[in-house]
Amino acid sequence: MQSIAHFTIPQITDITDPAITAQLQHALDQKTKPQGSLGRLEALALRLGQILGSTAPALQQPQMLVCAGDHGLAARGVSAFPADVTWQMVHNFLAGGAAVSVLARQHGMALTVVDCGVARAVEPPVGSSPAAAQEQSFTPPRLLQRRLAAGTQDASCGPAMTPEQCAQALANGQEVVRGLPGNVLLLGEMGIGNTSVASLLLARLGGVDLAACTGAGTGLDAEGVARKRAVLQQALQANAQATSPLQALAALGGFEVATLVGAVLQAATERRVIVVDGFISSAAVFVASRLRPAVLQRCVFAHRSGEPGHALMLAQMQAEPLLDWGLRLGEGSGAALAWPLLVSACAILREMASFEAAGVAGRVDCSPGN
Repeated sequence: MQSIAHFTIPQITDITDPAITAQLQHALDQKTKPQGSLGRLEALALRLGQILGSTAPALQQPQMLVCAGDHGLAARGVSAFPADVTWQMVHNFLAGGAAVSVLARQHGMALTVVDCGVARAVEPPVGSSPAAAQEQSFTPPRLLQRRLAAGTQDASCGPAMTPEQCAQALANGQEVVRGLPGNVLLLGEMGIGNTSVASLLLARLGGVDLAACTGAGTGLDAEGVARKRAVLQQALQANAQATSPLQALAALGGFEVATLVGAVLQAATERRVIVVDGFISSAAVFVASRLRPAVLQRCVFAHRSGEPGHALMLAQMQAEPLLDWGLRLGEGSGAALAWPLLVSACAILREMASFEAAGVAGRVDCSPGN
């Protein structure tokens, strides 16, 4: 394993290109429609063209990456569900019965599930769900074992990870993405207690009041939220010296979040489109962007979740999510739901006719003197 001090943060270049941006905007303005009449779909098309450096962007072999891990904090009652649900849900992903499994299958996405440190070791299930089996085109999700331990330590008592574990998780995320085809990475996660991790990272790296960024997670009542906030305050105090992005990630984060940070850095290096799901996936991007701000140029934020901290985190990254449906499931479900919007945005750029090509009259200049 490698220490954080020796972890090499990859260089991520600024992809701002005024020429390609002007070409994209001109192409959109010349489509057979009033300028701007497709609203935010046009902004999304522009964004995708900028990321892929093309006026005819094509999304190829989308990869849904779901990273899973358990958290020592879960024993402190920060979630309404027991920690064993992480292991159970990973099996559900692999069997094809979870929401993200259904949505990935619907949209023809490859689904890779990574055991980054689930408390119980995960083995691939035999067979799949009846619903999945009915789909002739169903490709079973793939399981990758990148276990660092049987869950992190309790961050309310000290660092959740050692520096070496954090560095290895980052490297694992990079390695996983290097092995995936395509030019789109959709982020997902699973880990009971990981909304606590996202809240802690936002509070420490964003300077946001802990009470404002801590919500009900999987469904805590008011008493449970108060207990959760008290535990998270202990975690911040126990790791008061962890102030840099990587220090905070190691002290407060989870194996799955750190693996996603590495995945985001690698995807950005390869200039893939990064489709960000909810609060926890956004936390991984938040950390990565504090290391390399140009990461955000490659990101499309799928939705604003019902978790209160997510809106605050999105604001810090100046991100405008595509959907606002009160989603709070995680798994990558919101990223998968937003996926058709990306497909449509690219299709508009590639396939919609221009006024000239279609023989349609353009806008008439009605200014005085004309």
